[in-house]
Amino acid sequence: MATSSSTLTSTGIRRRRRRETLTAWSFILPALIGMGIFVYGPLVYSLFISCTSWDLLTPPRWVALANYSRAFRDENFIQCMYNTVYFVVAIVPLGIVLAMAMAIALNKKLPGFAFFRGAYYMPSITSTIAIGMVWLWIFNPDKGVLNTLLKLIGASNPPRWLESVVWAKPALSIMRIWQVSGYYMIMYLTGLQNIPQDLYEAAEIDGATRWQQIRHITVPLLANTTLFATIMLTIEAFNLFEAIYVMTEGRPGGTTNTILYYIYTQAFQRYRMGYASAMAWVLFAILFLITIAQFSARRKKEEIGY
Repeated sequence: MATSSSTLTSTGIRRRRRRETLTAWSFILPALIGMGIFVYGPLVYSLFISCTSWDLLTPPRWVALANYSRAFRDENFIQCMYNTVYFVVAIVPLGIVLAMAMAIALNKKLPGFAFFRGAYYMPSITSTIAIGMVWLWIFNPDKGVLNTLLKLIGASNPPRWLESVVWAKPALSIMRIWQVSGYYMIMYLTGLQNIPQDLYEAAEIDGATRWQQIRHITVPLLANTTLFATIMLTIEAFNLFEAIYVMTEGRPGGTTNTILYYIYTQAFQRYRMGYASAMAWVLFAILFLITIAQFSARRKKEEIGY
């Protein structure tokens, strides 16, 4: 009887576990099917398309890796790569520093600070198209706000900004840093509020200045936040598209043409879908390697206790 009772009990447990497993899969399966159809399916198909010559009008023709080798011989692609790297180098460090500085400045419970936090965050949730139109007016070389202010303070020949091969990329970088820094400021505010105040009090008792507290307490304890913000901001800088589309269309002389905008023009203006897909996979590979390198560098710092 005891053996029969234990057998029935184990059978009931197996049935209950099987029922729970089926219930769990019934919740998970729709999401998996959706991701398979709308995410992984298009990814696999784009990888196939990248190895073909296809113009949307005729059947794809298999060309193997010809599109990839063509990309690295394409002077326009190389110029776009240089422009994109410029934006990454200009936007990421300055964006991180500005976001952290704003977070430190606003990490106080004082009247009115909530308004400034919201005001600084607002550009990051505003349409880039609308922001681009506003900054077109700001950067207008003849009647724009920026050049008007420069003339008032004595500049006789202010830059022509988006019309200049020298100033177009810095102008776009300024706009993008202004737009995204508020978003990362919120991340740093969250990180700052998780730092124990006892550390600052102990440092102050030991005679540490405000700058020394920031350098030796705030910055190290925000390292993980900085890693995440750096990765996300790097991806955003590589994917710079809307501002280019609205403000310059790659001009003047291709100096603001980025990889993503070049992919767009090749795919939807010249209908070189295979070539555009190949460049998209090259961009993915670059971002993947950069992300892995950033994680690896952070892991090494953690191993030495930083």
